[in-house]
Amino acid sequence: MDIVTIDMKRGIKTSLIISTYNWPEALNLCLLSVTRQSVLPDEVIIADDGSTFETAELIEKIRLTFPVPLIHVWQEDEGFQLAKIRNKAIAHARYEYIIQIDGDLVLHKHFIKDHIELSKPGTFITGSRVLMNKSLSEKLLSTQVTNASVFSSGVKNHFNILRIKFLRDYFADRYKQKDMLYLRGCNMAFWRDDIIKVNGYNEEFKGWGKEDNEIAVRLINSGIKKRAIKFGGIVFHIYHSENCRAQSHENETRLANAIKHKITYCQRGISQYVQQQFSFQLPA
Repeated sequence: MDIVTIDMKRGIKTSLIISTYNWPEALNLCLLSVTRQSVLPDEVIIADDGSTFETAELIEKIRLTFPVPLIHVWQEDEGFQLAKIRNKAIAHARYEYIIQIDGDLVLHKHFIKDHIELSKPGTFITGSRVLMNKSLSEKLLSTQVTNASVFSSGVKNHFNILRIKFLRDYFADRYKQKDMLYLRGCNMAFWRDDIIKVNGYNEEFKGWGKEDNEIAVRLINSGIKKRAIKFGGIVFHIYHSENCRAQSHENETRLANAIKHKITYCQRGISQYVQQQFSFQLPA
């Protein structure tokens, strides 16, 4: 990496978007891990899909001492509508690079730094997660510890816990490059203008699953290249039971349609909340 590239990356402003729903204990630990980043995001936006007042109270309390602006974007609880709340959060984002996670994750201290260092025009990034069992998850929640190691009892996929910079850089354009559907919506990063271009998340996706795959397909169809972040961008997933998958068949059909017809733009997307020409301004 040459000096010009390094200087450019130092100037990137980031908005970290954290999706959540009625689990303030996990969100609290997630936000604590954000404060311990070696490179802080420039703002944090909580994309809240209808949580009750406990989450709002937590955010108000944390906001008082949080090191960067902490914004709470909330919508009524009308069932699982992750695509919709993510669009609203992205519309509020003030900065050009979006890093997206879920509120049931604990971030490695170099998580934001890794994403910035791998950022590249014309690309988006998908990462992995380290799975933790129930016992280890409860331990971290109770002790407010924001890290685990490859030797921690309760880590299920040790491969994802390794941070090795030269391997991170080597695999960025090689790991599962031809697999269009390989990605984790809980650990993604993209340029805000690229998301605006494809009209953000497709809000026809309701219920669990595939909204992240579908937006990735539209990005790829529009010429945005997928990169993978392995051996870096590490997140630890707090154990919980699986979400309801009642509408997964309909979502699978929508995803297959986007692939088959090489769709680049969805009709029910982020344009409801922000216009493309104002993509670096807060909506009124």
